[in-house]
Amino acid sequence: MRWKCVAVCLLAGVGMFLAGPVQASSRDETFVIVREQGPNSLDIMGIGTNRPAYGLSWNVYDRLVTYGKKRHPSGTRMYDYEKIEPELAESWSISDDGKTLVFHLRKDAVFHDGSPVTAEDVKWSFDRAVSVGGFPSFQMSAGSMTNPEQFTVLDAHTIKVTLPRRDKLALPNLGTPVPAVINAKLARQHATDKDPWALEWLKNNDAGSGAYTVGAYKPGVEVVYRRFENWKSGPKPALKTVIERTVPSAATRRAMLERGDVDMSFDLSPKDAADMSQNTKIKVLGQPIENCMWFIDMNVTKSPFDNLKVRQAVAYAVPYEAIFETAAYRQGAILYGASSPVPQNADWPQPYAFHTDLEKARQLLVEAGFPDGFETTLSYNLGTATWGEPAALLLQENLKKIGIVTTIEKVPGSNWRTEMGKKNMPLLVDNMGGWLNYADYFFYWNYHSQNGVFNTMSYQNKVMDRYIDAARTTDDPDVYRTNIIQCIAMANADAPRLPLFQPNLDAAMQKNIENYTYWFHRQVDYRDILKK
Repeated sequence: MRWKCVAVCLLAGVGMFLAGPVQASSRDETFVIVREQGPNSLDIMGIGTNRPAYGLSWNVYDRLVTYGKKRHPSGTRMYDYEKIEPELAESWSISDDGKTLVFHLRKDAVFHDGSPVTAEDVKWSFDRAVSVGGFPSFQMSAGSMTNPEQFTVLDAHTIKVTLPRRDKLALPNLGTPVPAVINAKLARQHATDKDPWALEWLKNNDAGSGAYTVGAYKPGVEVVYRRFENWKSGPKPALKTVIERTVPSAATRRAMLERGDVDMSFDLSPKDAADMSQNTKIKVLGQPIENCMWFIDMNVTKSPFDNLKVRQAVAYAVPYEAIFETAAYRQGAILYGASSPVPQNADWPQPYAFHTDLEKARQLLVEAGFPDGFETTLSYNLGTATWGEPAALLLQENLKKIGIVTTIEKVPGSNWRTEMGKKNMPLLVDNMGGWLNYADYFFYWNYHSQNGVFNTMSYQNKVMDRYIDAARTTDDPDVYRTNIIQCIAMANADAPRLPLFQPNLDAAMQKNIENYTYWFHRQVDYRDILKK
């Protein structure tokens, strides 16, 4: 009864909310979207900022560069990771040795308060990104940017980036959400000695130059975006107002869309994607998420998961098929059951050599010194419970069969990133997708000893580090392939992470919605969307 009441109230609330904005601007200029989890911050560089906040940053802030567009074989419009295009930078040059990048900013760009965008703003923003620590700093390091001294203002509209070595990921990395350009003068006004980067203020305030301003922000409820009429970094968006509402219930989101109360339901559950594809009154667009997987992580610094045989026991206790059936409704690609732990190629992601074998799992526990099993916690993100909860429950059931008793910890989505950063969870179910579609990028984020936020395994292996670094810095395809194969083989052998499946990203929308684009950050770009 409680969920029924919530659904009715939310539907009524949407109707009341729509009455104002739709009357204020024509219906084809207002877009209403519902999703399971909303942004917990306006600051992409903030501590614990969640994935939905990437989309907010993408629409509210500009970056120096962006990506072109192409069509996926399925027909879905998507970004083109091989094509870098201008955004705030109208042009750039790269030195012959690949160590110096010079960007020339467009001279007509302004922030939302009307002040001009300058190279000083870019430098302050990049200085901030490499200095605040955590996810933002690690993201910048993926392009070999780690020190404020690497960013030099040449004049009001020219900035130089100096790298310690050639890094093929440096330029593409500047097109990801993190290197957003912030209004430095405005942010500094709210900085303090204890908070020199204005983290507290920027968490709840807009200091961007992007296509949209933040008209209203209510964490856990809604975000209202207003078109910025003086945006200079791209074509003027067709949508004047975007209303993004957080609706935890998948059934309620589906009802809203099918009733015509909203324009889009984003990041569908696999079941809804399959079912709604049969509804001729709406359309569902989606594709496999590149460089992405759902997985089970074991923290190798926490006993008993510091024992390889324990990790292998868990690997053979996982009910892979049941999870793929129940959590993914077989929408995606399996990442288990490879015929050999030795990979034959560098394709990524690819299946690991694990399958369900409870008898083998019990024997491995005995060999590990745990004949009677043990107790532990099993965590998942409530913000992605549609996928994570069935996976966690099925895993809990099978682990109990071999003597491992788990207590499930449901972590609120707004806190998940913070908990990840603490690296205290011994066993968890989660997903991760590398923004840049390269295997070495995924391994750098997840397996490298620098221990980025996504290395919730706390895995450290200097040999693996050398393979990752060699792959990142080489221009030789054969050297690259050799090193990636070694990374995959070592990940199989050490088993800190157990891949489950590669998921799809699906969005359902009204028939009149055009130009939805799949992006690597798995968020909606409102700048191109049309209502016909």
